[in-house]
Amino acid sequence: MSEAAQTLDGWYVLHDFRTIDWTAWNDATPEEREAARRDLFALVNEWEEVEGRKEGSLALYSIVGQKADLVFMHLRETLQELNAVENKFNRSAFARFAKPAYSYVSVVELSNYMGQPGVDPMQVPEIAARLKPILPKTNHICFYPMNKRRLLGDNWYMLPMEERKAMMRSHGMIGRSYAGKVKQIISGSVGFDDWEWGVTLFSDDSLQFKKLVYEMRFDEVSARYGEFGAFYVGNRLTRDGLSELLK
Repeated sequence: MSEAAQTLDGWYVLHDFRTIDWTAWNDATPEEREAARRDLFALVNEWEEVEGRKEGSLALYSIVGQKADLVFMHLRETLQELNAVENKFNRSAFARFAKPAYSYVSVVELSNYMGQPGVDPMQVPEIAARLKPILPKTNHICFYPMNKRRLLGDNWYMLPMEERKAMMRSHGMIGRSYAGKVKQIISGSVGFDDWEWGVTLFSDDSLQFKKLVYEMRFDEVSARYGEFGAFYVGNRLTRDGLSELLK
């Protein structure tokens, strides 16, 4: 049996994708729409206060394309807290108009593939910050789930640890070359959702998503062992942008 990679785990993550029922929104009375807006902004205020206390974080983006209209990305200390966030949203007046489109449950993860021997990672401030991050407020977001392939000839989980480490170091160097252009958050979802990892990218230049993912396609880790789900890309929603959307 190959040696399993050990992970450091941080905050739990919920990507909550919603589609707005514009027909129901347009048919609603002005009073109903105002109540929905009021509930939504009250929730956003509450989530931002949690972030201000560094007890979680929020990213709110408008999704481009027909897969969804909005994504609320929530980080919390426990699964119970994530569930409470989701349930409170579903009880709000705005939820009547925001139908579930897709969701993804995971936990922020760092593996020991990139660890330094003899170093306690939890004593490194940068690592602690990566496990419980305040989500970037960049112009754009890109999310996709992925697996490591388990085929007879190309089975990631049958490779020796040292071989996996070497490939992941090479893979990681590509990501590091985009430092300052793209912020990446990897969250593990084995046992939590249908894929093994969720990858969330943040950038002020959406073209960097294409460049990064394309370049990584040529790395052996992706070329031989990577399997990818649907991609969701979007634009940041500020308070003004959210108000404009719901006029």
